[in-house]
Amino acid sequence: MDDVEIYLNRLSAKGDIYAEIALKTNLDVTDADSLDAYLKNDGLNLNFKLYVSSESESNETIDEILAVFRKYDGNISCQVIKNEFLNLIDDDHHMLPQAKPRCLVHRDGDLHPAVHVWIVMKKDMGVYVLLQKRSDKKKIHPECYDVSAAGHVPQSEEFRIAAVRETEEELGLKISEHDLDFLGFHKSSYSCGEICDNEIRAVYLYRKPIDDDQLVLQESEVESVCWAEIDELLAGMDDASFVNCIDREELFMIKKSIY
Repeated sequence: MDDVEIYLNRLSAKGDIYAEIALKTNLDVTDADSLDAYLKNDGLNLNFKLYVSSESESNETIDEILAVFRKYDGNISCQVIKNEFLNLIDDDHHMLPQAKPRCLVHRDGDLHPAVHVWIVMKKDMGVYVLLQKRSDKKKIHPECYDVSAAGHVPQSEEFRIAAVRETEEELGLKISEHDLDFLGFHKSSYSCGEICDNEIRAVYLYRKPIDDDQLVLQESEVESVCWAEIDELLAGMDDASFVNCIDREELFMIKKSIY
């Protein structure tokens, strides 16, 4: 049975949503009636996977499409999958108009935008970075030391806004986008099991003092945090006992910015 993957984006207009269905079915599906006529075909041997974007906005077009599919429950194979949609990006750091479910972006290895926020402080002639220890619940790099805060840029969101949001979600630290120093873009690729992650990251530096005791860690993401002197960190990253997924190039970006 062939899979037909249809993206139902809550941020898209009616014409664009039906154009997506037409593209994936190779038929002239333009409204609920033409979709209904298509699904009446008893000879369909397809498994429909309907990926619905996770925004809270209502979308009457998507509601009517799901209602049509439900009419034929039992006659066709159909899964409704709610998932965050990510914009895709090109090598020149330009956001593309296409948005795609996050789970499929990671399956297919599509290039997509992400953010890294490094929280730093100067102390005793050294520069320290705040590291988070990733939760053991994470599918990728569980219990590894990593950047202070990080995450993907969902559709309709800008890099800097995503950086502010991720910092608050993961650490409970409310910051202003104006307090983030942009260090540059960094491309990263890695595979872990069935996940093929190809990112272009916007890397930011946050220099303002923070109170460690006031941090509220996101349990599903972060196990703990600690400070590490940047040169000692670089020297110790080859030690197998220090389990980490830290990107050396970003540490050099920090050093270049501070010194």
